[in-house]
Amino acid sequence: FNTGNIGRSCVATGTRLHLVGTLGFKIASKEIRRSGLDYWPNLDYKRHETWEDFLAEEKPQEEKMFFLSTKGTKAYWDTEFPPDAYLVFGAESCGLPKEFYERYQKQLRTIPMTGPVRSLNLSSSAAIVLFEALRQQNRK
Repeated sequence: FNTGNIGRSCVATGTRLHLVGTLGFKIASKEIRRSGLDYWPNLDYKRHETWEDFLAEEKPQEEKMFFLSTKGTKAYWDTEFPPDAYLVFGAESCGLPKEFYERYQKQLRTIPMTGPVRSLNLSSSAAIVLFEALRQQNRK
């Protein structure tokens, strides 16, 4: 249901969702459509088979990519997000690919937590950071 919920947030905010790598679901599955309610047909999304495909197709500037992880040391709220930022989240079960932690160390961000939990739900995390990035843009 995470992808459906993230998709719904993207529709609500007019942002594009990039799906990269092997998915643990079928995009046309009933569960995805149900969690996105009737918004899924309005979702602007792109499918990329690999991370390298994403980089080749989108050509994002490295400093405009932000990788969210419990292993990050800089809080998302201490980050200035540019208008064309990419927010990158890993799988809820295992996080980002291990090589990302070194390769993108300067762009790692975290959502600070004080309670006794390891992490937040993926769709909740995506919404928290997405809305902060949009809040910053609307403030300018």
